[in-house]
Amino acid sequence: MTTAFSLSFLAPVLLIAAALAAFRTPGRRPGAVPQISEVAALGALGLVALGLIQVIVAGPAVSSLFDGAGVLALRADPVSATLALLVAFIGWIVLRYSRTYLDGEAREGAFHGLMLVTLAAVLIFVMSGSLWLLVAATIATGLGLKRLLLFYADRPEARRAAAKFGLVWHGGDAALIAAALVLTSAHGTGDLSAIAASNGGAGIAGHMAAGLLVLAAILKTACFPLHGWLTEVMEAPTPVSALLHAGIINSGGVILIKTAPLVQTSPGAMAALVMIGGFTALFGAAVMLTQSAVKTSLAWSTVSQMGFMLLQCGLGLWALALLHIVAHSLYKAHAFLSSGGAVAAVAAIRKPGPVAVPDLGAVLKSFGLALLLYAAIAGLFSVAIGPKTAQALALGAILVFGVAYLVAQGLADTAPAELTRRTVAASLAATLAYFSFQAVAQWVWGADLPAAPAPGPLEWALIVLAVLSFGMVALAQSLFPLWAHHPATAGLRVHLANGLYLNALLDRAIGGFRTTKSS
Repeated sequence: MTTAFSLSFLAPVLLIAAALAAFRTPGRRPGAVPQISEVAALGALGLVALGLIQVIVAGPAVSSLFDGAGVLALRADPVSATLALLVAFIGWIVLRYSRTYLDGEAREGAFHGLMLVTLAAVLIFVMSGSLWLLVAATIATGLGLKRLLLFYADRPEARRAAAKFGLVWHGGDAALIAAALVLTSAHGTGDLSAIAASNGGAGIAGHMAAGLLVLAAILKTACFPLHGWLTEVMEAPTPVSALLHAGIINSGGVILIKTAPLVQTSPGAMAALVMIGGFTALFGAAVMLTQSAVKTSLAWSTVSQMGFMLLQCGLGLWALALLHIVAHSLYKAHAFLSSGGAVAAVAAIRKPGPVAVPDLGAVLKSFGLALLLYAAIAGLFSVAIGPKTAQALALGAILVFGVAYLVAQGLADTAPAELTRRTVAASLAATLAYFSFQAVAQWVWGADLPAAPAPGPLEWALIVLAVLSFGMVALAQSLFPLWAHHPATAGLRVHLANGLYLNALLDRAIGGFRTTKSS
């Protein structure tokens, strides 16, 4: 590592300068502010891209305000540079989209200013090299996002969603502050590299800090049971939803990846990530199937995906978790910004829905074929590249259950031959892609992240439980058209559509259902 300056560190400065110009004209059609915002975001993307090139050519760079104290430090390495490039790219796309979407709004200039400041805070967050800068950046991100969620402050639903977001997000901030205090006291520094080099400092302080970091990550990724706020932020403008679901919601995963050497020293913390993340993934996927609104379905998809990302962290597959963040962010940004077109496309279809509904026999046959396909390709990759860890093989088995759903569509009795050919090709491509992307992710980021630990009895039990649970849910999803509208399951469908009413309980706890009587 070299102590040097990276051009990517200038990106937040450029965004904040543009934000100050936007705040000077906060009203409708604020002159050149939309264009300035887009140009600033594009400039930030260019600086971050140059910073990534610096990392590739010259290696990691660190800039610290107080050398050795680890109070305020920015770090550019393969992990942080990748995340910064992802954030800057999505930020530029969202701000470009906002020029048209927000045109003519009463507070158009203020919106651009808030988006720029929030984007700058997220960039500082992903490039943080110290715990205290990480804390300051995540607090700033939460404050900026809350103001964006309240862009239409006259809407009661927006106020309720913002209140719940603030409660959960800043609860995560409190856990992160507590972890920073414990680690700073134990190590005499808040520098993340120094803490990682000491192997996290095993002992009571290390386990306590790991638990607090996991708690912070769980709260910031909208995990079960405090997930409800994420499904209610649709009252904010679409660019806010895109930035939230494609970038900010990944904050918990970023915290875990940045502190991976410490978190991995605590088996209890890793087990908590597997159990809570896995259950959240299953719960979100089940509820998503029952949603009729496009954006609400996407929100529940994010809940599920964030749970799956925490599961990957709990298994010690840090490079795959980072790859998941990149892939999910790009997909979800596109999904939200194109959601209006998706509605029009579905409405234009005369008979929406599955072309062929598989029966139980076809589903069971598809699961068997998918597992055989997976075993064959896993064996080929193990011979060509090297043996895979138990965690990676288990995760692949979970993913192949999704492949089984594709195969089931092609094996249905009413499936056209063309559908069968396409599903077989898609299944083969998905299985090959998993192992290929896993190898690429390990090659790009593996040297900067800890290797997955050898599983013990607890880890083996959790791996088996996760595979069986995801297998049963995948089976239920494959048979969804058969049981979803059956009279015996009508009640279950209603309960799932309402998220088992956990969000209503949180509403009641914070007074979200209260109404003020007019005088």
